Amino acid sequence: MIYLMSKFLTALFVSSRPSINTPLFYISSRLRSSSADAVSISDAFDGGNIEFLGKDTSREDITIVRLNIKKDPFTELEQTNHFQYFSFRCICPNQKIKYVIENAGDSSYATAWHKSTVFYSPTFNDPHNWKRQLDTLYEDGKVSWTQEGSGYFCYFPPYSYNRHLDLISMCVENAMSLGKTLDGRDIDCIKLGRGDKICWIIHRQHPGESMAEYFAEGLIERLLGINGSVDGLATRVLQKYTFYIVPNMCLDGSIRGHLRTNAMGTNLNREWAPTKNYDAPTLGRSPEVFHVLKKMDETGVDAFFDIHGDEVLPFNFLAGSEGMPNWGPRLKGLHGAFLASYERANSDMQKLVGYTPEPPNQGKINVCSNQIGFRFDCLAATLEMPFNDCLTNPDPERGWSPARAKQLGASILNPLVYVYPYLRDDSDFWKKLPSEDEYISPTTDYSETISS
Repeated sequence: MIYLMSKFLTALFVSSRPSINTPLFYISSRLRSSSADAVSISDAFDGGNIEFLGKDTSREDITIVRLNIKKDPFTELEQTNHFQYFSFRCICPNQKIKYVIENAGDSSYATAWHKSTVFYSPTFNDPHNWKRQLDTLYEDGKVSWTQEGSGYFCYFPPYSYNRHLDLISMCVENAMSLGKTLDGRDIDCIKLGRGDKICWIIHRQHPGESMAEYFAEGLIERLLGINGSVDGLATRVLQKYTFYIVPNMCLDGSIRGHLRTNAMGTNLNREWAPTKNYDAPTLGRSPEVFHVLKKMDETGVDAFFDIHGDEVLPFNFLAGSEGMPNWGPRLKGLHGAFLASYERANSDMQKLVGYTPEPPNQGKINVCSNQIGFRFDCLAATLEMPFNDCLTNPDPERGWSPARAKQLGASILNPLVYVYPYLRDDSDFWKKLPSEDEYISPTTDYSETISS
């Protein structure tokens, strides 16, 4: 019986493998089929977001992988499911893959895809390894690109929770928890400096805007002198200001791979005040804002910055509180002087392009920088960085990157020193500022900016 079974298995093995006379195309086809079946798409990691729809292996030279970006939970106030951010891994050794995101045209900022380039890296943790896919194409509502071999792909390089914890560990003696998120994580805040002016800088209210936390890392590293001793300017800043820095306002959304919302679908940047029949902030829906605003009321605020990323505009810029009732010559002068000094300190910042300011007395009170600027009658602005390339200093291979976001974060100390004397100055100081510090009303039209 054993002998007969052995003969049967031998015959089965011999009949199933190609012989020396088997046509080469047959062998190639069988091997390719096996290889294509091995393609594996996964977003099951910190900040991952993608839905695998299927693959097309009908062509011998390339496999087409079809994908969708997963949506954020439904946002009650805005009545929508935001989505745009994605991050995933593909395991496909030695294979050429064309990736197609099929629902890109329905995303929150579909027009942004026209000039977008997807990021690729063979590794996940090193932010310096990410480079742009220059063949990225947006056509017929779909985003596509081609890459050979395994790797990671994303809209912008992730800033993981582990990296966040490492950042907090660098300054653990200066860290505090302001409260808990809906998923039970600490809302980390770092207090640095001993000056008489209180400066709050918060980051990543929108979790998909991971460049904001790289900004925080650059700022904190300079203040702490992580890469050597604390430089002279940082020493002066720490003597003039007491900083409260929140590196990540939306940890739950960051880990879940959301674009704009926390664990239950709340857009935190619309939770800073009640509107009509919508109460905000609340512990049940937006504890992140509730706890941070409570601490701000305890400390007071003399200068405030909310750090974000913008999907559409390919520039760094500030958005002020022009639409609030207290906007006048003082705040206008502070905004102009701060932005002009920032531009002098780092050429990646500019003042001509930005959001069109809200009309006088029509500002949205529930938006963070508007609320803080009005509540504390202080310099307050939203700082936006691009997801795409930064056209003031183009770099097609890397575009706007984690390294440049960190440098922009470090550079914010320069304008803070510059405007320090004027923050609570009761005189008409703006009349004495040089002409290059004059406030300029920005525009979203940058065609002339590029041509010049």
